[in-house]
Amino acid sequence: MDKDYLQDALHSFNLDTLNWYGWKKEDENGNKIPNDQRMTYANIKIIKDGATKPSEAEVNAKIQELKDLGLDDEEIKALMGA
Repeated sequence: MDKDYLQDALHSFNLDTLNWYGWKKEDENGNKIPNDQRMTYANIKIIKDGATKPSEAEVNAKIQELKDLGLDDEEIKALMGA
């Protein structure tokens, strides 16, 4: 998963629910996930009622779409309304 685009892609889902996701701090065994390893698809957690987690394929498709547009990080943020 490309971390540079992951959050930008996630912002395009659940548009009616702001700040719908967060990042797990512990794995399923209760081990702390290092901060530099938390921002991955596997560690997404839903934090707002009514929001749904998009599939990894949907997120990857959105990341590819953003890359195909050839936008830099600032342009992507502007496009996503961030």
